[in-house]
Amino acid sequence: MAKAKRDLTSGVLAALIAFPIVAFCLVTGAPAARAEPGGVDQTPVMGWSTWSFLRYGVNATNVEAEAHALVTSGLARVGYEYVNIDDNWYQCPGSQGPDVDQYGRWVVNSDEFPSAGAENGIQVVAAYVHSLGLKFGIYETAGISEQAVSENTSVLGTSYTADDIATSTSQANYNCGGMVELNYNSPGAQAYVNSTVDELASWGVDYIKLDGITDSNVRDIEAWSAAIKQSGRPIVLNTTQGGFGLSIAPDLDQYANQWEFAPDIEVNGPGYGSSHVFPLTSYAHWSDRFDDVAAWQPYGGPGGFNDYDSIEVGDGPANSGMSLAAEKSQLSLWALGSAPLILGSDLTAAVTNADGSSSGLSRTDLKLLKNKKVIGVDQDSIDASRISDNGTAQVFAKVELGGDGIVGLFDTDTNSAPDDVISTTPAAMGMPADSRGYKVQELWSGKRSRVSANGTISASVSSEGVALYRVTPLPSRRSGGHARPKAHAVH
Repeated sequence: MAKAKRDLTSGVLAALIAFPIVAFCLVTGAPAARAEPGGVDQTPVMGWSTWSFLRYGVNATNVEAEAHALVTSGLARVGYEYVNIDDNWYQCPGSQGPDVDQYGRWVVNSDEFPSAGAENGIQVVAAYVHSLGLKFGIYETAGISEQAVSENTSVLGTSYTADDIATSTSQANYNCGGMVELNYNSPGAQAYVNSTVDELASWGVDYIKLDGITDSNVRDIEAWSAAIKQSGRPIVLNTTQGGFGLSIAPDLDQYANQWEFAPDIEVNGPGYGSSHVFPLTSYAHWSDRFDDVAAWQPYGGPGGFNDYDSIEVGDGPANSGMSLAAEKSQLSLWALGSAPLILGSDLTAAVTNADGSSSGLSRTDLKLLKNKKVIGVDQDSIDASRISDNGTAQVFAKVELGGDGIVGLFDTDTNSAPDDVISTTPAAMGMPADSRGYKVQELWSGKRSRVSANGTISASVSSEGVALYRVTPLPSRRSGGHARPKAHAVH
């Protein structure tokens, strides 16, 4: 039986009419580019990470197979270019912390990442990834291993030792443990971070995920940023949470390229820490991101992006854990927030994990992931604002540099609820008045329409679903075009 329709048009429009005076101020001007670590790109990162699917089963063979699939699937051609190894690439003998070299730096797990000649296993994988025309990322946590402290290892190029730069305060390392914080009152602490980043740079690393960050780790973020700059290699710095909030957003904005502040969206199998991975996620595991996108909107822009965690679209509903409607919603919300698009799904059925192999990329999901119109919304580097939050109907919008408006109409109900009819207007989106009206295209279906100057943009949206529109002012008959306003977010 078809679900009954619930028309929320009047409620949403009432909210839109009520809010403009107090809430819809415009921030004019394109987002300012910032002097980010390493001088990397000014657009959100796109790529793939090992954590969601491989998790504890990460090794060179599997990573290289997924990297190859990123190319053969055509995903690399539309911008997915980073291949990132998450946790478990280094030797972890137990709770005493990661094994270290003579300078206190983590040692590669050569069983899973075998060396080839003079190159360690991570260098070998990085070289393969680069040979495909892709970029390579790796995982670290702040602090220093307790093994380095107990062995009192030297800090490369200095007279300092691990005992000089370590504190007794524990630093989060979720799957190995045994890390303590650095004492940045000692100059040797920065030298130690520099030596770590210099080593990663020599391995061919283009991206560092610095995990376990809390509100108390600002000195670490600053130190890793400085280390990347002094290394001379362009490297993305992604700081991810042990739990941090808006209080350090200005520091993240200054020192990092992207920051993930919310808990993992992965289901993590029957219990957290389980090696089982299917289903990868569920709508309930990421629907809190609607509030996150709204709260963190002021801090995203070219060179520094809000990271809402991995995209789990790819292996079909059974493995992703989401309905098709929810998959479109996740991609739409991330694109509206100009967030990194880091895939967590299995890209090839040839790779196995603790659950075996998946079916690989489904044709339907691959089409979603390669939608260039949606990717373009993400890559405009403008964070959308939430302009309406009316129960289960939420509206996010932004205006691009060329004058087009982008709007997402989201029904955040669960699958058992009826569809919502959700509406907004170009004026509420913050678009300049255009007496001739606007062209409208829904970016998932491609369906085109027009609305008048005072018309509404409306859709019947399924539970967990979205209607994502590009709204374009019609050109003036006299000039053959229209003025090119500055980009802005709507508040």
